[in-house]
Amino acid sequence: HDIYTIARISVFQDPYLAPRRPDIAVQTKQGVLWKDRKGLSWLDPASKEAWEYVVHIARASEAIGFDELNFDYIRFPSDGNMSDILFPVWDGKKPRSDVLAEFFSYLDTELSSLPVPISLDFFGMTMTNTDDLNIGQVLEKAAPHADYIAPMVYPSHYPPTWNNIPNPAAKPYEVIHFAMSEGERRLKEMRILAASTTSPFYGMRIAELRPWIQDFDLGANYTADMIRKEKQAVYDVGLDSWMAWDPKNVYTREAY
Repeated sequence: HDIYTIARISVFQDPYLAPRRPDIAVQTKQGVLWKDRKGLSWLDPASKEAWEYVVHIARASEAIGFDELNFDYIRFPSDGNMSDILFPVWDGKKPRSDVLAEFFSYLDTELSSLPVPISLDFFGMTMTNTDDLNIGQVLEKAAPHADYIAPMVYPSHYPPTWNNIPNPAAKPYEVIHFAMSEGERRLKEMRILAASTTSPFYGMRIAELRPWIQDFDLGANYTADMIRKEKQAVYDVGLDSWMAWDPKNVYTREAY
């Protein structure tokens, strides 16, 4: 039916594997499984065995017919009791962003033979922040290893007064336009470097941006008009593609 299917693969947040392989799962300092505020357990992002497991899932997903592989929760945990957390593999010294950069490179290499695109879900704030937000995600360290970076630029997820906007959730166009403009500016700089023979990025492909926009009520009532404003912001940055998210899978038909 000409429907483009995307396999969304949750990577390091994995309540299925973690209890079966506690030796590569994030633990408390008492040696039991650590859980985030939703009660979900995580794999250690530095675990090479966890990386191999993800590649197996990705290959199986492509084999049954998915048109794209989308990787989510490609980060260190960020909520829950962060003072009582222990990583059995990560040494705590290597920067989180370097751990993830190695993972992105591994994923890219291992899946290079597959004829489908790879997309990486990122926090929306990674478009405007150059630090790793304490979760390891840095745009420039992922861009050479994927076809798409998919930032979750949900206006409701931006803090009050962000970019001088009192309630970002109520300003979908302004939030998304600014965030995506900044992300696109940074990637354009990388593409220029990729064309320079003296650059470490020479010859590398640099990912395109394709954001997640919100179709759920949080901080504001998301009407069809609000969602259309989100899409227009994406188009006005010069991008032509987006994905919409509602955790309940109840979408505003009039917006599309």
